[in-house]
Parts: sequence; C-alpha cells; structure tokens
Amino acid sequence: FAVRVGKAIDTLPDTRLGRHIAGQLVRSGTSPAPNYAEACAAESKKDFIHKLAIVLKELRESSVWIRLIVKSELVPEKRLELLRDECDQLCKIIAKSLVTAKSTQPRTESK
Repeated sequence: FAVRVGKAIDTLPDTRLGRHIAGQLVRSGTSPAPNYAEACAAESKKDFIHKLAIVLKELRESSVWIRLIVKSELVPEKRLELLRDECDQLCKIIAKSLVTAKSTQPRTESK
C-alpha cells in the first residue's frame, strides 16, 4: 500500500493544493506499515490494540486524501480506483482485527 501511495503522490500536479495533499498523504499513507510492525511487536494486548488503532486512523486519513484528490480532479478517478479500494479493504481488515482483539482482551476494573 505504501509503495502505491508513493507512486500516486508522484502523479499529483505541482500546484499549491497538489503539494499540500502530497505532503499529507505521504505521511498518512506510509505510516500504516511501520505502525503495524510496531503493533506486532507490542508489549501487551492493550499496547497492541492502541497501535492497531493508530494504523486504522492513518488508513482512514489516507482514504480521505485519496477521495479529495479525485473530487478535486487532480488525478483521474480511474488512476486511483485500485488504491482507494485497497485502502478501504485495509480499513475493514484492521477494524475487524481491532474488534477481535478487544473482544479477547481481559476486562479490568476502571478506576
């Protein structure tokens, strides 16, 4: 996903809006992979859930930027269709993983 995001960013026009979105998307679109790696190395179930939630947040942000690129007509929709679909699928996978992780997390008393 991160590699495809990078390639999509390179197709954006060198305009004020194009540069702004490129900067935002490069951050949100390349962070899920390393954040997922961090989640896999989590020190506890709570830490895993927290890090996985960050992955989902970054994917959702990427989805917004991808849709904004299309709505702003900076790149033809057809060129970003697969990237948008992949982002949506990753969101669903990570969201379901979070539900599963939370359902198997031991309950603790709140203070």
